[in-house]
Amino acid sequence: MTDVWEVTCRPLWKRPLWFFVGLGAAGASLAAARVAYRGGLLDGLLDVWAGLGLLLTLVGIVSLRAVTAEVSADARGVHSRTLLRRRSVAWPDIADLRVRLKYANTPRAQDSRRIILVLRNGHKRLLPLPHSWSPHDPAFDAELETLRALHRRYGAPESSHLPVVSYRTAGRGWAGSLALCALLLAGAGAAAWFVPNAASDERAWKSATPCTAETPAAERGGECLATRSAVIARTEVNEGKGPSRLYFADGRPLERLEVSREAAGEFQPGDSVELTIWRHQVREVAGAGHVWREHVPGPGSLAVVAAVLALAAGWPGARILLRLRGRRLPDDEVLPSALPFVCALVGTALWLLPLCYLHPTTLLASPSAITWAAVGSLRRDARIRRWGSGDRLKATGRKVSETRATRRSGAGT
Repeated sequence: MTDVWEVTCRPLWKRPLWFFVGLGAAGASLAAARVAYRGGLLDGLLDVWAGLGLLLTLVGIVSLRAVTAEVSADARGVHSRTLLRRRSVAWPDIADLRVRLKYANTPRAQDSRRIILVLRNGHKRLLPLPHSWSPHDPAFDAELETLRALHRRYGAPESSHLPVVSYRTAGRGWAGSLALCALLLAGAGAAAWFVPNAASDERAWKSATPCTAETPAAERGGECLATRSAVIARTEVNEGKGPSRLYFADGRPLERLEVSREAAGEFQPGDSVELTIWRHQVREVAGAGHVWREHVPGPGSLAVVAAVLALAAGWPGARILLRLRGRRLPDDEVLPSALPFVCALVGTALWLLPLCYLHPTTLLASPSAITWAAVGSLRRDARIRRWGSGDRLKATGRKVSETRATRRSGAGT
């Protein structure tokens, strides 16, 4: 037991952090000046220098939050201070201390360790400090040991064991997985919402007929196909991610048109082209040697996007399921991998995505689609039963060895 009965944790590299805070203040001033100079909020935010200023402002806010964080512990309890909040927890209200481990077994990132307070009411609080980016950090280990010593002296720990919680253990929260699952399902629902409209537009485009002489001028280029002759004045080929453009002589029938990079490279200045207009938009540009057509996502493509997002939501959903099934396990118990669920989702995608593309609006109306889905579902269920028989969640789980916990946390029991 240590003889030091108080500890204060402050951020490292305070001078660099304060430098970035000052840089953020300069960025905020730059953004405000550019917005005022451009004379409007929207025009100012679209300015490159204003964008750079906003980015520096964000960096400054993050740095200010980091440099003002502080955690101290004494005989009364643990006290934490951040930019906008102060909290204190008495030792009798703390049931246990744990170490949260992030980026374990990740070659491109160093291990991140922080301390979790487990309260007796079941809530958990993640302390902003100490924060270690190394598996062997003597300063972090010393501060952790001091906190545990204070807890033993002034509180009543439920266990002398120091659990290490990672993304594979039962103690890891599932709020992030739930948010990701909800976000993916919302995206799938939004994509599916547009499928009927896309199908209707596709049918209307295929059945559209040229406008006749009796068609009123106001209705030309609406539901019928109107054609206009034009001469290309110049082309703009963008080699990056930006759009390429065609510019027309005398700005008739329009000044410019965004096209694909390949189309802008094929057309040449002086080419005579014919523009096909439908629903008051140019849908086709036809020249002597090249034809460009506007790409509009069809119902099949939107249905595939909706199916991909829905299947992707199965991965965080599987993680939530594993967390819920292992909720009675100790926090440092390692849960089974979600890989069998991912394999089942990939197998489902092999038959579901082609089905959605070919039958975007008739999944439940076409006999062939129903048969396709039934056969695919039977094969998926067979795979799940085969994988599930060899990877069931046991009631006791698998214990993380105390040797590994000691190595990761740097503190013994």
